[in-house]
Amino acid sequence: MSDLVTLLEIGTPLAGAGGLGYAKVKAPAVYWSLVAMPITRARFAFTYRSTMDVCGLTVTPSRFRAFVSRAVTRSREAQPVPPKVRRVRPTSTGLRVTLRLPAGMEPADVAAASNRLRHAWGVHAVHVVEGKPGTVELRMTGYDVLHRVRMPRRAPRGPMVVPVARREDGTAFVRDYKAVPHGLTLGANQSGKSMYQRNLIKGLAELPVALVGIDCKRGVEQAPFAPRLSALATNPDEAAALVDALVGEMEDRFDLLKDHQGITTGTPEAQITSDIWGLPKNKRPVPIVVLVDEVAELFMVTTKKDEERRDRMVMQLVRVAQLSRAVGIYLEICGQRFGSELGKGATMLRAQLTGRVVHRVNDKQTAEMGLGDIAPDAVSAATTIRPDRPGLAVAGDTSGGWSRIRTPKNTIGEVVAVCRENAHLTPDIPALAAYRPTVPALADPGEASPLVKPNPVTE
Repeated sequence: MSDLVTLLEIGTPLAGAGGLGYAKVKAPAVYWSLVAMPITRARFAFTYRSTMDVCGLTVTPSRFRAFVSRAVTRSREAQPVPPKVRRVRPTSTGLRVTLRLPAGMEPADVAAASNRLRHAWGVHAVHVVEGKPGTVELRMTGYDVLHRVRMPRRAPRGPMVVPVARREDGTAFVRDYKAVPHGLTLGANQSGKSMYQRNLIKGLAELPVALVGIDCKRGVEQAPFAPRLSALATNPDEAAALVDALVGEMEDRFDLLKDHQGITTGTPEAQITSDIWGLPKNKRPVPIVVLVDEVAELFMVTTKKDEERRDRMVMQLVRVAQLSRAVGIYLEICGQRFGSELGKGATMLRAQLTGRVVHRVNDKQTAEMGLGDIAPDAVSAATTIRPDRPGLAVAGDTSGGWSRIRTPKNTIGEVVAVCRENAHLTPDIPALAAYRPTVPALADPGEASPLVKPNPVTE
């Protein structure tokens, strides 16, 4: 009996330590919630003032504050003032701390010290986000959320909002087509560019939108998603004709929008709109998302005749990018490289693509093509992505901000299953009916041909 008690006394702590070690590696969110978060929360509470002081995030108190401090503490010198902690909220990935900045301090001061704060509090990373005037939010992550990506449970949703990846601060990266109508995704081979597009298609397939694919690699990337595609072009000639059809659809929608406005002296202000989202639901055309898999294939030519086709198609795409937001047609363009060397109209088209996502690239110039004109500081981050982390990318926006993101791994079979499940949402657009892909019927397992054909018996 004594041996059993001794075994329990020794084995229980060892089993507990082993379980915590396993959770730290295989289930970091569980380890953070049970062990690391309480420790970090206590460390933050006990060392906050001293940490802010040594990191230079304090200011000299005002005269009134100094007078009150001397009167209360009866000391000759008043203590420097750090930002005031307004709120501390634990999450499954870290801590969210809202700070009220004292007079004389700006958010850039806190952002410059984020790496020192990370080491002081023993967390994986500290990201500084501006809030209301005079406040900032410290988003601490307790572990590397981009190592094994899992999307947040409470990701933003909306009529044209699709969660695609996870940011390094633990939040979801979404494609909001109303805010950012057109996007450009760049990346080398095996960088995760196709995985990004799969996640995008998987999210869009569940929304009441029309998906149009342009895949000049004979459709090997997008043809499996045919049950959810309203149109598909698999070579440059089909792509040129499909783009012309999209331009025709865009013009028809502008006519619909103009006819509905009917601006007269008696027209109510609520009925005056400049885009389809102000139309009544029974008159609003379905949004269209155009997915171009490899944009360089639309520019490549070998003959003079191909040049004429290419120039017309590119100019039509530029027209779509410039005008189509108001009528609910959006572009998602992917490629390995997108620069002026592709030909006439390339830079003009790229300038219309607001959202930029750059995966691992083979040269610095490609990163500059995607991010150099909107977020120059992000170029160096895009050129340091390791080959062993596919799906990792840098997302920039026109405000100059950028962040690292990573898409969760989804097999092509999982995305195809979602497309088949939501095939009933595929709208029928008459202008694109000629390009509707043919969906092959599922084979009956009972009628499948044998892998080995039997040989006839001969005498």
